[in-house]
Amino acid sequence: MRTIRLGQPWPLGSIATGHGVNFALVAPMATRVELLLFANGNAPEPEQVVELDHRHRSGDIWHAEVEGIGIGCCYAYRVFGPLQPGRHGFNPSKLLLDPCARAITGWDVYRRMDAIGAIPNTASCLKGVVTERDRFDFSAAPRPRHSWQRTVIYELHVGGFSRGTGSPVSESARGTYLGLIETIPYLKELGITTVELLPVMAFDPHDAPAGRLNYWGYSPLSWMAPHHAYQQGNNPLEIRQQVRQLVTACHQAGLEVLVDVVYNHTCEGNQAGPTLSWRGIDDRNYYHQNAKGDYLDVSGCGNSIAANRPHARRLILESMRCWALELGVDGFRFDLGIALSRGEDLAPLDQPPLFEEIEADPELSDLKLVSEPWDCGGLYRLADFPARRIGAWNGRFRDDVRRFWKGDERSCWPMGQRIAGSPDLFGGIPALLGRSITFLTAHDGFTLADLVSYSRKHNLANGEDNRDGDNHNNNWNHGAEGPSSDPAVQALRNRQLRNLLSTLLLSPGVPMLLMGDEVRRSQGGNNNAWCQNNLLGWMHWQPDEGDLALKLFVRRLIHLRHHLADLLNPEIPHAEAGKALRFDQPGHLLRQWDGVKLGQPDWANWSHTLAWSLNDRDRGPLLWCGMNAYHQDLSFEIPTSPSGWCRVIDTHQLPGDDLPAHPPDAVGSSIPIGSRSLVLLAAKPLMEGHQL
Repeated sequence: MRTIRLGQPWPLGSIATGHGVNFALVAPMATRVELLLFANGNAPEPEQVVELDHRHRSGDIWHAEVEGIGIGCCYAYRVFGPLQPGRHGFNPSKLLLDPCARAITGWDVYRRMDAIGAIPNTASCLKGVVTERDRFDFSAAPRPRHSWQRTVIYELHVGGFSRGTGSPVSESARGTYLGLIETIPYLKELGITTVELLPVMAFDPHDAPAGRLNYWGYSPLSWMAPHHAYQQGNNPLEIRQQVRQLVTACHQAGLEVLVDVVYNHTCEGNQAGPTLSWRGIDDRNYYHQNAKGDYLDVSGCGNSIAANRPHARRLILESMRCWALELGVDGFRFDLGIALSRGEDLAPLDQPPLFEEIEADPELSDLKLVSEPWDCGGLYRLADFPARRIGAWNGRFRDDVRRFWKGDERSCWPMGQRIAGSPDLFGGIPALLGRSITFLTAHDGFTLADLVSYSRKHNLANGEDNRDGDNHNNNWNHGAEGPSSDPAVQALRNRQLRNLLSTLLLSPGVPMLLMGDEVRRSQGGNNNAWCQNNLLGWMHWQPDEGDLALKLFVRRLIHLRHHLADLLNPEIPHAEAGKALRFDQPGHLLRQWDGVKLGQPDWANWSHTLAWSLNDRDRGPLLWCGMNAYHQDLSFEIPTSPSGWCRVIDTHQLPGDDLPAHPPDAVGSSIPIGSRSLVLLAAKPLMEGHQL
């Protein structure tokens, strides 16, 4: 038998030493712990059981050093503690996954349902794997560190982006971390600066109704280990290096990598769910519960992580350091992040300890941090999100821009606020850089093409009788439900796609695009494709002529945004006409609101038109934009530009001419804008020598 030493309480998890491997597990309420060592991931029984008693305990941490083993060792824990009626925690019949394991094995034998009740899961449990803990080589692939002002985010699914007929990725690499590397030229050509990956931390694909698999990955099994299904090959010791290869390739191409993280709940579900890791180690430490021990849930998934408690916070911070410092990612997007601000009894906290610790950690100081400002318990904090460095998804931008272009009443004034940087939501001034993530679509909801092609959701493929998915989407089919061969319907939809995208990329904030929106990717009207690991959930790699025309429009639009980034900076003071806000100072801009007539914006409930211009004290008008969401063509008065205007965007023009590489001149005191169309004019000097 191997020699067992007392070991050390830090670092948490498992790490190779000069003699063997040190194991450390946080289990404050445990009375005894067993460390089980397996010959391989599929072994039905351990080859050695190491008993840990009070001598192997330092405070809340159990630890031991086992000689004669090293990297590649497979292990699990059995945790003993007081068994109380009505409690759902300690269950010695279950072997448990180390929450700090950097890799996981045993997927070939894993059975989720076997983990319920008192049925032993020894033969079907997942095991941690001892791995290296090397740091990412930032000298070879430094972080791109794009400013928030020049950041354009592209949200994608690692497993789905490289799949689909016509994918440029080699067959063996599709759906993998390494396969995503082969798509980098596509992303670079598009012009985005930052990829945001849907969950890539290990999740339980079986956390789904019978007959379906969890595809999106919002069902975390580990916050440290990369998800095994995105690996090329099946050696658990290679998966971390494949993630590093992906991040390295992105960095060397100038792309940042953000990871969508689910710290608000786990795949163990409510008290009737399986015991896989956290629950069996110390469920009262990790999960919010009531006095009876039943789980409190603001995640919609059965449990909520108690991020206000020290050990839960420590585990989240350890996870962030693992991915940022060992694997090299550039930031995180917190799923239902506001749930992490809840304290005891789920009371919202104005100074959540987790966010304070994140912001005080020097090793995490150069990361981009983004969050959803809502949770399923009704908490919604956008402008007052309780963290200085964390930006929030601006759901009001999505809703109000959709409503305006759909032609809803009472949408003109909110649209103006979104265009101006949402000052109505942020205390009377535009949201500061990085605080407002603007978007039209995301993984959860309709794709952009479906938003303008369907008036109702079509989720029958999910097996829930179309009950799942949001019922309020501000969507409109424009005359036909689903695909249409009617030229008028097609033309209107294509204009609306360009109207929506132009509004997004011409507004202050940090814009985010959804994978495939640039080529009219459709999910057949499914607005909740969480279980669709098929064509519905994959990238669209067989674009037709219309798809390619939109892609060209988006590419030029992103290029235009980069070119005009300084003008769209929300931190440059923008006085408004009629208000004395020091427009006389150099560098300040004046925003003028117009309607079809100059200086006469129509904010009435029934209005469907809006125009605005940005004006420099010395150079006069620099940009003018007219938006006509009315069902008829209209003529808009335009301001006089001392240097002359060029027409940069006109969504009523034919593809290619809607955003031409060389913008034509625009002359006269007015300009026609077609029904449901947008026109952008730029002062000639802004565009001289610049090709889109």
